[in-house]
Amino acid sequence: VQLQAFGGGLVQAGGSLKLSCAASGFILDYYTVGWFRQAPGKEREGVSCISADSRSTYYGSSVEGRFTISRDNAKNTVYLQMNSLEPEDTAVYYCAATSVPFYQSIRSNWYLGPWDEYNYWGQGTEVTVSS
Repeated sequence: VQLQAFGGGLVQAGGSLKLSCAASGFILDYYTVGWFRQAPGKEREGVSCISADSRSTYYGSSVEGRFTISRDNAKNTVYLQMNSLEPEDTAVYYCAATSVPFYQSIRSNWYLGPWDEYNYWGQGTEVTVSS
């Protein structure tokens, strides 16, 4: 059972990146999936999450309107399209999955955590945004 996040890199401010989170060993269709990030010297932050059926999404206020989460269950993959990137978006990005339904895990301050219900975590992919 594994989640793998990839697609990070170095990009200039204003640019775009698309992260992917691929699952192996289990079917991601039934899981709520979230993206998280941790900048150097800062606490981990919840970025976005998506319900198993893609009908519901959540975005942290710092990324809303710039980032888009989506999923392709046929490919067992969840994506995070990041546009209008800012130096403040520089961080290691992680994806994680939970069997807890979206409507049970989401809350107004979800981005602050904790995220105890997320039981599968991928390794991070590093995103660096230069000014």
